[in-house]
Amino acid sequence: MTSPVRVLVVDDDPGVRYTLREILESQGLAVDEAADGADALARFEARPAPLVLTDLRMPGLDGMELLRRLAARSAPPRVVVITAHGSERQAVEAMKAGAHDYFKKPFETEELLAVVRRALEAVRLGEENERLAGELTLARTMVFASDAMRRLAVLVARVAPRDVTVLVSGESGTGKERVAEAIVQASRRADRPFVRFNCAALTAELAEAELFGHARGAFTGATRSRPGLFGEADGGTILLDEVGELAPGAQAKLLRVLQEGEVRAVGEERTRRVDVRVLAATHRELAEEVRAGRFREDLFYRLDVVHLRVPPLRERPEDVPVLARHFLARFAERFGVASLHTDDALVHGLAGHPWPGNVRELEHAIERLVALSPPEGLDLALLPGAGAGDDRGPLPLRERVQAYERGLVLEALRGARGNRSEAARRLGVSRVTLHDKLRRYGLGGDDEA
Repeated sequence: MTSPVRVLVVDDDPGVRYTLREILESQGLAVDEAADGADALARFEARPAPLVLTDLRMPGLDGMELLRRLAARSAPPRVVVITAHGSERQAVEAMKAGAHDYFKKPFETEELLAVVRRALEAVRLGEENERLAGELTLARTMVFASDAMRRLAVLVARVAPRDVTVLVSGESGTGKERVAEAIVQASRRADRPFVRFNCAALTAELAEAELFGHARGAFTGATRSRPGLFGEADGGTILLDEVGELAPGAQAKLLRVLQEGEVRAVGEERTRRVDVRVLAATHRELAEEVRAGRFREDLFYRLDVVHLRVPPLRERPEDVPVLARHFLARFAERFGVASLHTDDALVHGLAGHPWPGNVRELEHAIERLVALSPPEGLDLALLPGAGAGDDRGPLPLRERVQAYERGLVLEALRGARGNRSEAARRLGVSRVTLHDKLRRYGLGGDDEA
């Protein structure tokens, strides 16, 4: 059951608030009340409402200033202003300042409801447009069908154009880097440099040099100076993957970049300014890392301006079949096998696994399934939990090469309609070599053609 739409009514006259509440609640709306602009801001902060009805003339913070402050928010509500009879000029000013509509006191119930219905329809259309825009933005880098990912998509689309720091958290394998890519592609810096750095990949000293640059001779092996990744990303975006692994010294330098927009290369005294949007990703709970003394509290708050959590696959089982179809198509093309489909047996086999490694584990499982199954169809015994597929890691290089080669052989046989001499010619190998490969891959190498 959906919750009723919430409306915030703002007026210094208790009688007007009472009347509006009675009318709006009779239409199934939930109503909050505020006696002035300051009270309204506090109530909106505690419980945002998509629609605000406010008087213009109030003591203290008046309706016009309330309108301006609400309009400046990242997710502004629709605001309908209430004006006194003969105050059309104020209504026009309010509309220029961002008000959606207005009505006059004293008001008729039907007149009021007509204005409210128009505003609520605008709210509905705005939410629908935002949802579709969000799904389009995230769909550029991720495959999903779940409500959980749709909600994340809305937030991604909302935050992408706004030049703020974003912290993306989630378990390993959930797709945090893909979320970051979607943010960059929909940002104002999409055509500028996008630099990635894994904070767990290097020692503390090398991580600092890699991120912030170094002077020539700053340490053993530094035969020339380097600008560092922040220098390379100037004007663009940097993704700090696994930021929770960053060493204390690098944390302090990163804080300076976020606070001052300045970097200091290792071995240099001077600083230089950079203009870089920072995205950070982590599988750790950074708030817990702060409490344990392993991560700077001030840096945490600088990174946690906007926090996006990518849900694990077990919380969005609806995504498993669509991801499986996506990966089946990808690996069928890569390995040159016939088109494969997610039938009921495969979906059931996938649904029975908890996927602790999330999307990455599912991808590896489908890769192994396609690569190792016989030509006549998928061998579901290769799935995780079915015995042969319990190794959830990616295929070793040798098995990947063999799977690709097997796919090429099958493709050549199909193109030659089973004629092995023609298939060998297409592959550029001898008939004997083709027979060896057919035997090796269990494709009927002992048969004559």
